[in-house]
Amino acid sequence: MATRHHDPTTDSAAGAVTEDPLADYLRAQATEFLRALRLHRETGAGVGGSRESVDAARALRRSARRISGSLHTFQPLLDTDWSEDMRPELAWVSGTLAMEHAHAARLERLLAALHRLSGSGALPDRPAVVGRAGGAADRGNLTVGAAKAGALLERQLTLARTRAHSTALQALGSSRFHAVADKVALLASEVPLTRPAASGDLLPLAAAAQERLTDAVAALPLVTAGSPYNAEALVHGLSPDTTAPHPQDAPWHQVRLLLRLHRYAREVVLGEDADGDARLLTAGQALDRHRDASEAAAAAAQAARTPRIAPATAYALGVLHADQRHEVEAARYAFQRCWEKESVGTP
Repeated sequence: MATRHHDPTTDSAAGAVTEDPLADYLRAQATEFLRALRLHRETGAGVGGSRESVDAARALRRSARRISGSLHTFQPLLDTDWSEDMRPELAWVSGTLAMEHAHAARLERLLAALHRLSGSGALPDRPAVVGRAGGAADRGNLTVGAAKAGALLERQLTLARTRAHSTALQALGSSRFHAVADKVALLASEVPLTRPAASGDLLPLAAAAQERLTDAVAALPLVTAGSPYNAEALVHGLSPDTTAPHPQDAPWHQVRLLLRLHRYAREVVLGEDADGDARLLTAGQALDRHRDASEAAAAAAQAARTPRIAPATAYALGVLHADQRHEVEAARYAFQRCWEKESVGTP
């Protein structure tokens, strides 16, 4: 299906400057979306494609998240029907494009951890501490199953990555995506505001986004996060009756989302000055590590449930799962120290 996208390099409206920070921000993000889309099409999209293609997909996700997040935070200033229609579609684009990268990064993380734990290739400044993750783990027994565990993970996650790539290609060629891209192209020239939004109108909404984040952090089990060992997380993860994500992780994932919305609100209000808060960056990095380790642990647990695998393979996957759950705890502790050291500033 042919599309009617504006060219961000020639569309003069996309570069317009107004007294409305929200309109300017949304126009800029829409222009970035269109530029990334064009680059993605020009560089190709094969599995494990070129660096330019990977960067273009990341830029597409980045701008889609920022537009969607801003529509959420500043919805009272925008046309309600339009914003409620756009937000889920942009979330669909971002989520679909993220899956291939997520599977590849998860595989790389798990294989590196297996090498480290089995002593066959410890990473620099990441000492192989098997006892920390596996209790009475015995490196000799671990090494026996590590190769087969790695091969199993590689088969499963490579297949998942290939499927995610195919899904992304289908999505980018669908009428649904073309409709989203057309709406973003229109956004690059016209923002459907209910009224002009001066900086003073934005501050209460940005402050509300920060308050939601602060409340969510206050509800986190930070006392547990400060403990060196969380046995409940390990017991739950390998239960044969459990396939859902670990229930302890959900509040942390929600905080990660709210922190991202807070950052985007700061970008709208403060512009270039929003990048100056190192605390937000450090907190976000800790929550990213938490998400990555949580999902890697779930992948190891899922692989351990594969029927008829050898006991040594299952053992290696169990140790790997425990290691990643400890990484989850370490990320929570790092976030706790960062957050309590100094509170996040208000825009």
